[in-house]
Amino acid sequence: MSIPITIDKLLNENIVEWARIEFKEGWNPDTTLKTISAFANDIDNWGGGYVVIGVKEENGKIARPVKGLNDDSIDHIQKELLRYCNYLYPKYIPQSEPVEYEGAHLLLVWCPGGYDRPYQCPKKPTSNNHEKTYYIRRLSSTIEATDLDVKELISLTHNVPFDDRINMKANISDLKYPLLRNYLQSVNSNLLNEIDRKSIEDIASDLRIADGPKEYYKPINVGLLFFNDAPEQFFPYTRIEVVNIPDPTGQGMEERIFTGPIDQQLRDAINYIKNNVIAEKVFKSSEQAEATRIKNYSYEALEEFVSNAIYHRSYQTYEPVTIRIEKEQIEITSTPGPDRSISDNDIKNLTMRSRKYRNRRIGDFLKELHLVEGRNTGIPTALKGIENNGSPLPRFVTDEDRTFFSVIVPIHESFLTPLQKEVIKPIKSRRTKSEIKQLILTYLDDNNYSATSLYQKMGYSGNISKTFRQCVDELITESRISYIESSLNSSNNLLTKNNKL
Repeated sequence: MSIPITIDKLLNENIVEWARIEFKEGWNPDTTLKTISAFANDIDNWGGGYVVIGVKEENGKIARPVKGLNDDSIDHIQKELLRYCNYLYPKYIPQSEPVEYEGAHLLLVWCPGGYDRPYQCPKKPTSNNHEKTYYIRRLSSTIEATDLDVKELISLTHNVPFDDRINMKANISDLKYPLLRNYLQSVNSNLLNEIDRKSIEDIASDLRIADGPKEYYKPINVGLLFFNDAPEQFFPYTRIEVVNIPDPTGQGMEERIFTGPIDQQLRDAINYIKNNVIAEKVFKSSEQAEATRIKNYSYEALEEFVSNAIYHRSYQTYEPVTIRIEKEQIEITSTPGPDRSISDNDIKNLTMRSRKYRNRRIGDFLKELHLVEGRNTGIPTALKGIENNGSPLPRFVTDEDRTFFSVIVPIHESFLTPLQKEVIKPIKSRRTKSEIKQLILTYLDDNNYSATSLYQKMGYSGNISKTFRQCVDELITESRISYIESSLNSSNNLLTKNNKL
């Protein structure tokens, strides 16, 4: 059985988080079996992990040249692997595949999160003493679970994520061959070489999008969401609704509904935004050869926010993802809101970091398709895109019961009408430090801005200049301005005027 990701994509592309990959220079049953059981326990719902045997790790990187394994030893290791995995309780057998990487022979072992978790592993598999315990992953290390970890592992047996559950109302024929082929081609999977010789059942088994006994083999929910033409027949209102309201009166309002496999919905929605919403203004200055280009919205940020809505929404809640495009802002809403591991302050400060994922399998597929960022990097990527464009920061909104989550993205000020705000003007002459400081204070009278937003608002482009940075630092030293949150990185932080009422 082939593993649905190539060794090159696994090691060279940022599809699978590094903490989900364990390198073993050689075959060591004692350490390897513990890592396999930890990935199978999947305490953080990451989707398991991969063990690469034949690669040495040095300081978190692959040691080169890659030595690999003796070609004759790989078959022996696979037999040993099967024998030792029988020591796990309940029984758990990962998928293994001999692969070649940079001219070296390796053994790639795929350890998806197990359905029968938690799994116990012998403390010393190669000894006669088969005392068993639980192992988990913490960052990039395999450790013995504490009593609290064990309680959490046991609770997971009653908490299989919805996207990983068998759908009893569907049949294997509901997984469509053209969509499966397109996906494997998109991710350059080894399975594509075998697809013409395999049945839908075999392909579904390789991708882990079906499960159950042979006589009652059924798709799981993630398979239907990606590989059925109309997932709404199984999950009502699984769609993206876009409402474009250019005028507050509703005149000229346009509605679009995007349906189909969720990855196709996502592509169609963000392409609509790119082609129909994103606009650019160009400002030329006599003081610099390069023109200043500013967009009404950061496309990169909107792409991340819409992708996150698809990733983190609940497919048990019959509500669509909605995108409301108004004259001065875009609001993206999904249901429900973030879980309680994310505090109200995290939401307010735009520093959301989730330890658990509602849809771990959906995330895995979207990452392989390069439609979402890696673990906990989507929001920082969006904020960086907003700051680079000089746009106002977004607002995250939810209610007390966390029944919904909205991201409100304001339009760039230069796209507001003159009656609302003075349009950005090009620089006409070089300013003195005194003029720059006074202008900073003037702008901060009206609103709070990040340093980058202020720099671009004043008509500059490119990276913040040394002179501008000195002006900001001097104003802070003089206690005339300050950062709102001292704990935040200054690049994402807002400056405020200290005597502002």
